[in-house]
Amino acid sequence: MSTSLARSTNYLNRELSWLQFNSRVLEEAEDANNPLLERVKFLAITASNLDEFFEIRVASLLQRIEDGYADSAPDGLTPAMERDRLAGVLQEFGAGQYRCWNQALRPQLAEHGVRVLSLEELDGPAREFVEHYCLQELDPLLTPVTVDPAHPFPRVINKALCQALLLRRRRRAAESYMGVVTVPRALPRLIKLPSQGATDDYISLADLVALHTARLYRGYDIVAQGAFRITRNSNLYVQEEDTRNLLESVRTELHNRRRGDAVRLEIEADAGEEITQRLREIFELDEWQIFKAHGPVNLSRLSHLYSETDRPDLKFKPFVAREWALPKGSNDVFEAIRQRDVLLHHPFDSYTPVVSFIEAAAEDPRVLSIKQTLYRTNEKSPIIDALVEAAQSKEVTTVIEVKARFDEASNIRWARTLEDAGVQVFHGLVGLKTHCKLALIARKDPDGVIRRYAHLGTGNYNSITAQFYTDVSLMTASEEITAAVHRVFNFLTAYSEQSSYEPLLVAPLEMAERIAGLIRREADYAREKKPARIIAKMNSLLDKDVIQELYEASRAGVQIDLIVRGICTLRPGVRGLSDNIRVRSIVGRFLEHSRIFYFENGGNNEIYLGSADWMPRNLYERVETLFPLRDALLKDRVRQEILAPYLADTSKARVLHADGSYAFHHPRGKNVQPFSAQDFLIAVAEGKKSIDAIPTVPEHKPVRRTRSRARAR
Repeated sequence: MSTSLARSTNYLNRELSWLQFNSRVLEEAEDANNPLLERVKFLAITASNLDEFFEIRVASLLQRIEDGYADSAPDGLTPAMERDRLAGVLQEFGAGQYRCWNQALRPQLAEHGVRVLSLEELDGPAREFVEHYCLQELDPLLTPVTVDPAHPFPRVINKALCQALLLRRRRRAAESYMGVVTVPRALPRLIKLPSQGATDDYISLADLVALHTARLYRGYDIVAQGAFRITRNSNLYVQEEDTRNLLESVRTELHNRRRGDAVRLEIEADAGEEITQRLREIFELDEWQIFKAHGPVNLSRLSHLYSETDRPDLKFKPFVAREWALPKGSNDVFEAIRQRDVLLHHPFDSYTPVVSFIEAAAEDPRVLSIKQTLYRTNEKSPIIDALVEAAQSKEVTTVIEVKARFDEASNIRWARTLEDAGVQVFHGLVGLKTHCKLALIARKDPDGVIRRYAHLGTGNYNSITAQFYTDVSLMTASEEITAAVHRVFNFLTAYSEQSSYEPLLVAPLEMAERIAGLIRREADYAREKKPARIIAKMNSLLDKDVIQELYEASRAGVQIDLIVRGICTLRPGVRGLSDNIRVRSIVGRFLEHSRIFYFENGGNNEIYLGSADWMPRNLYERVETLFPLRDALLKDRVRQEILAPYLADTSKARVLHADGSYAFHHPRGKNVQPFSAQDFLIAVAEGKKSIDAIPTVPEHKPVRRTRSRARAR
């Protein structure tokens, strides 16, 4: 690999790239073309995303600085330099969130009869309701604390909303005290007020706590007060090699997570400087870690407005997903899969067939065993219910990832539920997360032959998120693929490494090497003037080795289109380096979650689907799988019905420029109409449009600026 490819100027910064992604989500909140309550939900998502960014990424960065690391990332920034760059960008982003709420969303909601009121705006009946609510619902849950030598500052748990007060005793007015009241998590953050039906009115629970504090602190004058919230380091530090029971170790570490070091203080803008500085000193934060909230301190709680307000006119129009039907004359899902592979593109195709596949296996007396991985699933999961039922009469094995970030507690509960039902539960391999999405069923078919059936997917076994994440599912009886899936399960349960997992690509064993080989093969074809192209759709791209292979392929003349929803540290469009690489990000109604990798392969194209992004953690720190499509019709469907619309999108697609900025892709021409891939796929699913109606995307001519030594295939 050329040493010039390793130059820091060839790479964008990971953390700043992620913030660019969250800015694209904020743009959706600002976009007047989106329904109003959907815009509120997008704003809430930006806040939830930012919470996790501080809990994990900023916390890790600060930990590295504290530990004395000074090594630089591929883009050349040291941890201290990254911190300094992030500080201003984070403050600017926070200000943009509150501008969106105060100047756009809140006034427009009020115009449409959805009001978030202040205490001063309450009328008589609303005030009576608030008074009753404070006494009956709120007061029993509050514990006022006055900080003095006998009462130390309380341990504020991660992301708990609190009310801070500056107090003076009436008998000793010269001395001031801090008061703290934790806002109860058991109550909704927005309280719906009674109305006559003309409006949907809410008031913040934090405002009610502030109103009620005078009763809690009798004998004091309240000099100043304000809501605040602390974000803490939420990384799990489990030493897996030294633990005897991973599940119990994770459970213990989850408790510690709630008490990790503080990394951010959000505080009401008018709380008063003395309160702010006292809290900063208590939590040992620098000035850049203080974020003034000009509105609700926790914007992620605005999602409550979306869920509690019954206004279909202010939300996306519901659509009916396509249902996969059994072939005519058949009532056996296994026979149908045996006849032909089944490909589903969620949420445009219903997730019901995936659930039905597992449920059918649980109920079918011919099924002998079920094996399944579980990374994240929903609270009331029909798949868990099916596995519990199946365990009464079959061999059932699950590999549950108890370290799935922020789902650790629920996964521990599922593990115990399944174990109690008789399921063999494993927690994967020491030091590796199990992220692959696999289900394998062994069945003695009517002809007496034991066959294996598999589901392989790009998304979690979660029937709720399947309604708003785009993912792809494959159900197959291919002997080659199901045998490989079986070998992966043996690896997961016994660390039994096989000489080959063909036709699957499996991380961390050989996926990175094989991806590099696929990219190099395209470069070789380009040098030979044979058909060469790469289209890759993923969540994030930041593995340095993969990026360098893409740069080499671009230099060889390979046309490369990357559809990367989130982080992308590759720098496209650089003369002599990445002239032939284009990067786009699509943020819209659905969360783009599918990973699809298309290689032209000299005219005999290959397509891989799976759970892995091109990131170091996916390639080296997780058990991942990519699986090939073998059916020519299914390959054509992925190329024409999934990749083509996303490459043609001119409505939600933002194009990454060489300087790291993103801009909407607006094609030239007077009569060019905006085209949204997601809206188009909804219309196709509902039978309102033909898949042939995708706009034509102009072909790009290869740019060859340097000669590279041909590689042997």
